[in-house]
Amino acid sequence: MVATAVTRKLDRLHEVLAATGGVVVAYSGGTDSTLVAAVANRALGDRALAITAVSPSLPPGEADEARRVAGRLGIAHRTVRTHEAERPEYLANGVDRCYHCKTELYDVLVRVAEESDFPVVVSGANLDDLGDFRPGLAAAAEHGVRHPLVEVAMSKSDVREAARELAIPVWDKPASACLASRIPFGVTIKVEELSKVGRAEQVLKGLGFRQCRVRAHGDVARIEVDLVDVPRLTEPGIRERAVQGLRDLGYRYVALDLEGFRSGSMNPEQP
Repeated sequence: MVATAVTRKLDRLHEVLAATGGVVVAYSGGTDSTLVAAVANRALGDRALAITAVSPSLPPGEADEARRVAGRLGIAHRTVRTHEAERPEYLANGVDRCYHCKTELYDVLVRVAEESDFPVVVSGANLDDLGDFRPGLAAAAEHGVRHPLVEVAMSKSDVREAARELAIPVWDKPASACLASRIPFGVTIKVEELSKVGRAEQVLKGLGFRQCRVRAHGDVARIEVDLVDVPRLTEPGIRERAVQGLRDLGYRYVALDLEGFRSGSMNPEQP
């Protein structure tokens, strides 16, 4: 069989991870980190450990899903508590919020790695992430965290293709993000509001919308779904159930963003 470009990158990823001698994987359960954890498991066996951080910032159900997928793939997995919601710098919700969140995460994972005698902490950041607004990458650099997907030049499309090739069940999972990304920068983060937007998105997912965001603007909930799903959200029955579900959570107004879902739509404008 002729090796594809992605197959060659997968082989290289295996080599990179095997050469570490042991890794702790920052494992959110998304496609990127699951691919890294799966390949690390193949390359290192019991010298690879996937860690999912649990906190009020994590969308509902994600920890259970990560645990289920890790079990299915035979990946050694643990959850740990992180406490970014107790950091004033994180709660202040400045444009560097992600830096403070990732600082908390990597403080915890580096400690786990040291206790487990694993030399390296690795993330699921891919090549496309380098061109996005990602203050958390600075926190990773400060903690010596490596990004194997970047090292082998894997883009997001490469990751999905590789994950599909390895029969990883979340190969087409929609992108997710910290619940704080639903709150405008400069608005103080409250744990109750994180829980509220998480439950609001569960309402939409329960109506069949896989890719969705509920952006909170005070008592206004601004819904983003994929453009192809916008017409369905306005259908009688679906619309009423979405509106009622969000109003039951305490939102006074429910708005549909006609631009559709955009990852990082609340990020500051970049030059």
